[in-house]
Amino acid sequence: MGVSNNITACLNFTALLCTVPVVATGLWFASKQGAECARLARWPVAILGGLLLLVALAGFVGAYWNRQGLLAAYLFAMAALITLLLALLVFAFAVTHGSGAYPVPGRAYREYRLEGFSGWLRGYVADPRRWEGIRACLAASDTCRKLGMESAFFIAPEQFYQSDLSPLQSGCCKPPTVCGYAYVSPTVWTNPANPAADGDCGAWSNDPRQLCYGCSSCKAGMLGTLCDQWRRANVALVAATVALVVVYIIGCSAFKNAQTEDLFRRYKWSNT
Repeated sequence: MGVSNNITACLNFTALLCTVPVVATGLWFASKQGAECARLARWPVAILGGLLLLVALAGFVGAYWNRQGLLAAYLFAMAALITLLLALLVFAFAVTHGSGAYPVPGRAYREYRLEGFSGWLRGYVADPRRWEGIRACLAASDTCRKLGMESAFFIAPEQFYQSDLSPLQSGCCKPPTVCGYAYVSPTVWTNPANPAADGDCGAWSNDPRQLCYGCSSCKAGMLGTLCDQWRRANVALVAATVALVVVYIIGCSAFKNAQTEDLFRRYKWSNT
């Protein structure tokens, strides 16, 4: 194996390692969405990461055993997959740039409004059939049940008001603060002082199967959860994408050098 082929093999092995964070991020993202009842772009990252891993493996094999055809196919496929990964990142940044979170006076947690999110995300939870499935999943999950079981830790309402709630807990497990409900426990509230202040005020129910699962604030909490997940995933995906692009560019140069070496070797043999 020539020097350039050695370099190409090392670069392809580096590309192989760079695909691992993409696969791991995809699997983490899919598991988090499954646990929190969302199904938005659940598997594309994991599938794309798996394809990148297979292509990088093929490129390493082609470089190690000097299979020029396999290397050429690797470069073409890797370029297409990196382009798809970049497109996915651009799309993710575009739809998650907004935040429906807003601070509430006297509360450590934030509450959420749909208006703060992109139109595409709002459309995702606007579909009644889709939301009915998410709502049923939330009602069967531990999202609010665990919060209700923690009532022993909140002896006074002020203790609950200073707790750190997830977007789903804030939007789905309690009524909006503006309604003026009196705190009884994390998932039990009574006597709203301003029942007409928000459309969600009348949607609240102390029934554990209902709570605020039909509220706009719950939909906003779901979108807040999705945006948080995407932003965490984007950190690893951006780093992996930058590394893949750099390795790919250097790999193209090494591939050209390997071809030049091969042509020179053939020319030398034909003249001896």
